[in-house]
Amino acid sequence: SAEYFLLAEENRISLRLVAPVRGRIFDRTGKIVADNEQTFRVALIPEEARDLETVLVNLSTLLDLGGESLAKIRDQIDRAPGFVPITVKDRITWEELSIVALNTPALPGVHPEMVLSRVYPFGPDFAHQVGYVGPVSDKDLVADVGELDPILRLPDYQIGKIGIERSNESFLRGIPGIRRVEVNAGGRTMRELALQAPAAGPDMQITLDHHLQNFMRVRLEGQSAAAIVMDVKNGDLLGCTSAPSFDPNLFVRGISSHDYNILRENEYRPLSDKSVQGAYPPGSTIKMANALAALEAGLMDPDETVLCGGYIEISGRRFHCWKRGGHGRIDMTGALRESCDVYFYEVAQRIGIDAMFAMNDRLGLGRKYDLPLSGLAHGNNPSRAWKRERFGEDWLIGDTINASIGQGFTLASPIQLATMTARIASGRAVLPRLVRPFGRTKTETPASGVLGLRDEALALVRQGMFQVSNDKRGTAYASRIADPAMSMAGKTGTSQVFSISKAERAAGVRSQSELPWNRRDHAPFVAFAPVEAPRYAVTVVVEHGGGGSKVAAPIARDILLFAQIGGLPPADAYPSSQRTQVQDELAVLSKRILRPDSTPSMTSPT
Repeated sequence: SAEYFLLAEENRISLRLVAPVRGRIFDRTGKIVADNEQTFRVALIPEEARDLETVLVNLSTLLDLGGESLAKIRDQIDRAPGFVPITVKDRITWEELSIVALNTPALPGVHPEMVLSRVYPFGPDFAHQVGYVGPVSDKDLVADVGELDPILRLPDYQIGKIGIERSNESFLRGIPGIRRVEVNAGGRTMRELALQAPAAGPDMQITLDHHLQNFMRVRLEGQSAAAIVMDVKNGDLLGCTSAPSFDPNLFVRGISSHDYNILRENEYRPLSDKSVQGAYPPGSTIKMANALAALEAGLMDPDETVLCGGYIEISGRRFHCWKRGGHGRIDMTGALRESCDVYFYEVAQRIGIDAMFAMNDRLGLGRKYDLPLSGLAHGNNPSRAWKRERFGEDWLIGDTINASIGQGFTLASPIQLATMTARIASGRAVLPRLVRPFGRTKTETPASGVLGLRDEALALVRQGMFQVSNDKRGTAYASRIADPAMSMAGKTGTSQVFSISKAERAAGVRSQSELPWNRRDHAPFVAFAPVEAPRYAVTVVVEHGGGGSKVAAPIARDILLFAQIGGLPPADAYPSSQRTQVQDELAVLSKRILRPDSTPSMTSPT
């Protein structure tokens, strides 16, 4: 009798999982950037609907359900047992809830409910970094590492799809509860016997600042671009933006095919996180690395001058400087200031690709960082071994010349360029960080080793970068910061995408602006500020923007001013000749960015 009693008890009692509350995500100031809000939804239990088709028709009238929504509902009904609730419409308004509630006598099996749903208060500002959640797909079930978590089988359960939401899924998910219920032979719940409450997922905090992040997104509007602000002391990412962005709340609610196709077909690729997924020729922004390599090896005296006549000839091939008439005789600081290509062709021939590879690696290029983001690009720091393995060919002198100005095989992501800039500014091997460790106070910083570069070499390169932005001959002088206390040191670059062909030149095409948008050069710019006590490193890459001095440098200047001031800068932070124009631009920006007193009021992170 005991044996049959046990079998009967197991047949009568069923254990059901209860979904836990997902952990919240805070920015560095304590503002919630991923929250859970109470929402209303309408659920349907198919077996309780006497005439299922009539109920669906009535619901489609009351809730204005389109053909696509009805098709999804019918698909869920076909795939799930009849006693499992099916979500008819999520995030309904109070008016919609009232209409359904008033008509429940004519809607058997329909249940208006209040549930918790993920919400992103800052919309597109953190879309690529924080990511979003969505329904569990068949692909998610296959990709789940190890033994499949039963919680993934819960109806309407959502998991992280990209960014921090995905990489920290198991941490944010929490521990499900267990309901002990009495069921009949068909598996239908008859009554609840006991409940073991679920444990909410822990909260977590990221390094980004919501105010700076919002400004960066607004400042990049209209561009296909990426921008990063890094704390040079500890590697904290204070701002990390890819433009254009998108509203992650659309995906939580179930994005329509129409809205998704608009995002997918946009040539500016809003779904791609260009800040870490993009890999671009770094152009002249890599010249600081080559200068440091030459100084460390003792193969270039910084006072030695090189004659730039507009090009050099090597092995019967001409390698041109960007300035066709040449720079004349120029030393290392001047070559950085005016971005002389011929000077760095000479540097490359003296130090060779092996020294260039080693310095690039030391400064963080060609590395994939441990960040909780999706699809990080490795970039490419080319070497002899790499070319032999990739193409089965030996390294050539022409490859070295191209690499010396950040072209050829060399590729870098914006996060790698920001890390390089932070290391030059600080002299330390800082690593980018996006998640703040628990239990760490604001004054503590993660350990970062020294670069091992001589102070004299770093000082000379920093001086060259200072002159880029603050000397009249500098390539970014027009984008300088007038206030000496906040002045920046930078480096412009141009990343060639396509060369203007002979046929195009014959047809009258002479400049980048005459080419189709997607064939124009990329515009990178890197900088740090303030010069006297570096704190912030910034990288801006504008896809097909032309030259870094004209497009990327002004954006980087505005971002660095905002980061240092903590808000929109005053007009007197700009050169006097630009203040009238800047005042108009600041007035426009002030209407589009978040006001400090308008951000949602949140509690501190646990």
